[in-house]
Amino acid sequence: MTTIRPAFIDFEASSLDLIASYPIEVGICMPDGILHSWLICPHVLWHDWSESAEQIHGISRQTLEAEGVTASEVAQALNELLPEQVFCDAWTFDSFWLHRLFRAARIRPTFQLESVSALLNSRQLRRWSAMRQEVISELGLPVHRAANDALILHKTWERIDLEEDSTLPLADHSRQA
Repeated sequence: MTTIRPAFIDFEASSLDLIASYPIEVGICMPDGILHSWLICPHVLWHDWSESAEQIHGISRQTLEAEGVTASEVAQALNELLPEQVFCDAWTFDSFWLHRLFRAARIRPTFQLESVSALLNSRQLRRWSAMRQEVISELGLPVHRAANDALILHKTWERIDLEEDSTLPLADHSRQA
């Protein structure tokens, strides 16, 4: 495999509204495959809630209020754990929710969020969606939970990276006489 060992991040949110929504769960998969996730207690200024989003991720606002940790705790943990770059598959949404989280925490991220497409060549990009579906089927994990989705990104990257390496021509080490 290549030497790139990326970390991945995924968010679940109160809705898909890019003005009012906020992060309710964040999950990360470190380069070595270790998972971390946090339910996020809604900040006092966060009121948006979508019943249809709750149906998808299965997390109630009451659960967040009872079991979630503060935006500050989550943002600090992300800064401590993540390398310089972290990758996501829905950059527009994930960058918005990352910004909301860190703004509520009143700190800056020490890492940069990038789209997973930055890791991929054109062939890998074409294969990504189908490969992701294969990984989802094989893992059998529920999707739309942040840690599971981050793991799915990690496993899809590993498989696409391994596939790419197996298609590269081997160097010719024969000697001309």
